[in-house]
Amino acid sequence: MLLTILSYAMIIVFMYVIMKKKLSPFVALVLVPLVFTLIAVVAGVSKKGSLGDFILDGIATTANTGIMLLFAILYFSIMLDAGLFDPVTAKMIKFAKGDPLKVLMATAIVATVVSLNGDGTTTTLIVCSAFIPIYQKLGMKLMNLAVLIILPNTIMNLLPWGGPTARAMAVLHVGAEILTYLLPGMIIALAYVIFFVAPYLGRKERARLGVKKLTDEEIKELVTVSDPEIAKIRRPKNVIFNAVLTIALIVLLVSNSFLDLNLPPLFLFLTGTVIALLVNYPNLKEQSKRIGDNGGDAVQVVILVFAAGIFMGLFQGSGMADALAHSFTKIIPAQMSGVWGLVIALISAPGTFFISNDGFYFGVLPVLAEAGRAYGFTNMEMALASLMGQAFHLLSPLVAFIYLLLRLTGVDMGAWQKESAKWALGIFVIFIVTILLTGHMPAYIAQ
Repeated sequence: MLLTILSYAMIIVFMYVIMKKKLSPFVALVLVPLVFTLIAVVAGVSKKGSLGDFILDGIATTANTGIMLLFAILYFSIMLDAGLFDPVTAKMIKFAKGDPLKVLMATAIVATVVSLNGDGTTTTLIVCSAFIPIYQKLGMKLMNLAVLIILPNTIMNLLPWGGPTARAMAVLHVGAEILTYLLPGMIIALAYVIFFVAPYLGRKERARLGVKKLTDEEIKELVTVSDPEIAKIRRPKNVIFNAVLTIALIVLLVSNSFLDLNLPPLFLFLTGTVIALLVNYPNLKEQSKRIGDNGGDAVQVVILVFAAGIFMGLFQGSGMADALAHSFTKIIPAQMSGVWGLVIALISAPGTFFISNDGFYFGVLPVLAEAGRAYGFTNMEMALASLMGQAFHLLSPLVAFIYLLLRLTGVDMGAWQKESAKWALGIFVIFIVTILLTGHMPAYIAQ
């Protein structure tokens, strides 16, 4: 009982200090779970084990991601320095001609396409590298960029190689046909983001900035690098090579997801970084300069990833995660057995936000599914229901790559979560309504 209270108290305190900006995300991710774990240990309700073991186990879960992010950030920073994305920026500025609405719709479309690889890190790096210069040159809010990257990625994360769908399939023993049941909701949700959310935000930016009809001379001025230091590190002659290298890297990342090539993303980004340095900056001093100038941004993100690992390690190792999971099933009255599918869908939202996907799908879902089968719900129906909460999952502070997104765009975590959540709610509703209307999950089963 006390452990359950501590788990809820820890989450409330953590979200409070983040939302109210009382602590930085890095400090909060380490300090808050540490304090509550110490309380659990002193009170004698914690699981057996040492704090050191809890922390090391947690860091082990994020180590590969953290190291991969280090080289991924270095790779795309080098590509940005070399000017790979200058032609993309130029074409987008010419396409938009000063119209923020067109830029925002293009952001959502590109984020959707890039998200096909199921990797939020790659999506964030590619879209931010291509669009941040455009937003800055037009004076647009980077908050909108951060929102329009995460929403399509949230939807595309339901592809089997994205992670949560594969976990639900494994736990409830359902086949790949689950994707055909998810697709209608995914398509409608993508249309909602591209044709409703992006234009809505675009109209607000139009009202703030206006639509300036840029002349060819003004467009040329916007796309021309005027800073001599930046111009010095550009490598326009290597654009084709850099583009081929980047496309090959992305193809390998995507193929790796469903062809089982056994090429770790860490290895791919490491190799790509080495090749990018050798080709674009063969001089040793230039290589050291590029690594030194871009290393700070990489470290800022990586330490947050490891801090998130410490959070998960303490939360799960102490037993608070298990206590929270079991409390979800106990607080639901038996009278709701007829709408158990909707109950699972609703629980999946906070469940996959506050608990890792592994913790929810391997810890909470089996308990919910056992009850659901007794109430007449099939494994497929419950698997679909459990995926509805993924609309909010990528807003969780336990998702490593969002720290990269926040770092690159410079937006505050709490403000970004609030802004993204209101649009993610629309995705959540679309997901649920779609599986209900298509008959893949009953709204009610008479008991």
